[in-house]
Amino acid sequence: MEITEMHLKKTIFAVCAAAVMAGGYSAANADTLSTIHSRKAIKVAIDLGNPPFGRQTKELKPSGFDVHVAQLLAKDMGVALDIVPTTGPNRIPFLTSRRADIVISTLAKTPDRAKVIDFSIPYAAVLNIIAAPQSMKISGPQDLAGHRIAATRGTTNDVAVTAVAPPTAHIIRFDDEATTLTSVSSGQIKVVAQNPQMVKLINEKNPNLHLEQKFVLKQIQFGIGVRKGDESLKDWINGWIKTNLKNGKLNEMYKQDIGTDLPKEITDVK
Repeated sequence: MEITEMHLKKTIFAVCAAAVMAGGYSAANADTLSTIHSRKAIKVAIDLGNPPFGRQTKELKPSGFDVHVAQLLAKDMGVALDIVPTTGPNRIPFLTSRRADIVISTLAKTPDRAKVIDFSIPYAAVLNIIAAPQSMKISGPQDLAGHRIAATRGTTNDVAVTAVAPPTAHIIRFDDEATTLTSVSSGQIKVVAQNPQMVKLINEKNPNLHLEQKFVLKQIQFGIGVRKGDESLKDWINGWIKTNLKNGKLNEMYKQDIGTDLPKEITDVK
């Protein structure tokens, strides 16, 4: 039996809708989801200066894993995608100020963030690491003493390195990932708190740096950010994530954009 794209879309929507109804949400909490369907478009905040998760092609078209996730979500919801470009520090403010309906932008759930917004179940994950040139002897937090360390302000990389860095370490914070990347690829700062994918890009920009992973800070799981009270939208997204983890679509995109499979902690969804 041939399964048409329309049939597949209806099936995915039905599964997600069932998850919403199972959650017992009330119509009073359906505002954002109803608004999205009324305008026939979903506004998604994405940092396009955060490759390979969010970037622009040479033709200035949005691309990267988070962009592809947003495109699939909008398609399955049956609405147009309106990308709202943002930076790391502005992801949550753009959501709470209603400039965006949701955030799909390497957004990890932390206790402080959870006080302000809600999160979907995880759809992806990445490692936070410390990277530096091969010639530098760094094997743990104690070896960061006296070094300048680049980090993007307010990100989980920033939080993780701040928690373990000795008092004499100097964390240099930048306002977006693009500036952090430039500060390291130019040789201005030698040590960086980042993810392996970004370190790979830095090495591609300047092969003479010979950056390598020194130690892992922690594994970070990413959720889709929604506003407090948007229970129907959050439940729909949770159902959508479960469906696309089980059918392998999210892993396929992750492997295409990031180069590895999603961790089992993400794909083993109940």
